Amino acid sequence: MNILAEELNRTLSDSVAYGFLSPTGRRMYFPKGIVAQSDEAKEKAKKYNATVGLATKNGEPFYLSDIWSTFKEDVFRPSQIFSYAPGGGDKKLRALWRDSLVEKNPTLKGKRFSLPIVTGGLTHAISMAARLFVAEGDEVVCPDLFWDNYDLIFRDLIGAEPVLFPFYGEHGGFNIEGMKKALLSVKGDRARIILNFPNNPTGYTPSVEEAKEIVNAVVSVAETGKKILVISDDAYFGLFFEDGTEKQSLFSYFADAHENIFAIKGDAATKEEMVWGFRVGFITYASKGFTDVHLDALTKKTLGLIRCTVSNCDRPGQSLIVEAIERGSHYNEDKAALFAEMKKRYTIVHKAVKKHENESLLTPYAFNSGYFMAFDTHGKSAEDLRTYLLDKYQIGVINIMGGTLRVAYCSVEPEGLEELIDTIYQAAGEIWS
Repeated sequence: MNILAEELNRTLSDSVAYGFLSPTGRRMYFPKGIVAQSDEAKEKAKKYNATVGLATKNGEPFYLSDIWSTFKEDVFRPSQIFSYAPGGGDKKLRALWRDSLVEKNPTLKGKRFSLPIVTGGLTHAISMAARLFVAEGDEVVCPDLFWDNYDLIFRDLIGAEPVLFPFYGEHGGFNIEGMKKALLSVKGDRARIILNFPNNPTGYTPSVEEAKEIVNAVVSVAETGKKILVISDDAYFGLFFEDGTEKQSLFSYFADAHENIFAIKGDAATKEEMVWGFRVGFITYASKGFTDVHLDALTKKTLGLIRCTVSNCDRPGQSLIVEAIERGSHYNEDKAALFAEMKKRYTIVHKAVKKHENESLLTPYAFNSGYFMAFDTHGKSAEDLRTYLLDKYQIGVINIMGGTLRVAYCSVEPEGLEELIDTIYQAAGEIWS
């Protein structure tokens, strides 16, 4: 094992994170190689800097004029578009994102958490968390209604074993008791869980009271001595449409909930900043027992994993996001317009499904947020319904694990939503009645 990895492991050895490190996580480190030496040279090599494999002239990179000409004059320098980004991401963007986390999650104010590290989208953040802190054979707790990429990441890439519990409880809300039992059932003294709110595929977020109960349940398990890694997948953060819905990330509560709880937050500019194709995400760490030294060690391990996979993340996207946040004349206005439009579509869909509440072939899962809603097909094939809708009505929806039909109302114009829902019910009746 590299001596730098050994040093980081010793630094983390008295923290809750250490026991969660996978074999990959234990081996990982940020090398004092080309990238680190180049960063040092940027500060000191005032005469000649012959460190980076980047062709430059007059201090700026060469570029294709056909690309450069598409950018607005006097907004960026070529280096902000064509240069490599730092391994952890644009420093200004990381600082801005950290500030925004506190602004959007006031509970985080005054708490210790890492400077967010830029990733290649949220999937990359979740994948890195899995590689660093989950090993083959480890059990990962997850509600049974989940984004299908979790299977690919945790089960197929890592070789972990899923421990599923029913997403909804007896009273229609999040199944807190089921979650607690699943955590307690995990073998050994460590448990891992991933939670995604607003949830994909259901569009459900816990209420304020439910969120408190979720945190209390996890803390109660931690108090038994079991150490718990909680990954918060906040892909759709901010799209909360009901007053009683919890509007802070659970990460903000888990960040200092208990010494036995290790919290990881994965989020992204993808939906929050409406830049789906930019592939700019973030990963952030926290625990009640962490010191700045622990957070620095975790950051270096993460930077090492970035270095040996994608090297660094998208530079133009990061620069464009910083520009929009700092100087965008329509930044807040455009984000507010998106929220208003999504809430409008949510309201239309809510009313549309209520018209069919006495029909038994499909039952909508409770939903209150995000981009989606979903139907329980009661054991009948969601794939059959999906293909029937596609072939007969030219309507595209998603089959989730055979028994759930997901509808992304975010991508359908408001005037078509009621017809969409009506047609789904009609099609179910045509093939199953």
